[in-house]
Amino acid sequence: MKKEYSKHEVNYIEKYQNEGYTTNFLFDKGCLVDSETKYAYQPDEIFIVAHHRYEGMSDPDDMSILYVINTKDQKRGTHLIGYGPMADLEEAEFFKDIPEENYSKNVDIDELT
Repeated sequence: MKKEYSKHEVNYIEKYQNEGYTTNFLFDKGCLVDSETKYAYQPDEIFIVAHHRYEGMSDPDDMSILYVINTKDQKRGTHLIGYGPMADLEEAEFFKDIPEENYSKNVDIDELT
């Protein structure tokens, strides 16, 4: 992870948006939903390109993970979830249910095409 982007999620989100990862995914009713089309993706339809973990600078309990996502129908976007004591367990389970083979290595943003 490069230092210039490591402090705030928004820096990575903007960088990935500039690289074409513009779909906003929301978690709703056990699925990851494209906020524009409202299509509800199941875990086996999701491919994780990269992920970045964050801890709040002033509060270590303020933790999150930014997922960079491709879908089976070629949608590219991001999704930010909380983790730790305040995490949504159903949302965390969804990401655990994504098949292991659908996770790539945590590539650097500069390596994405």
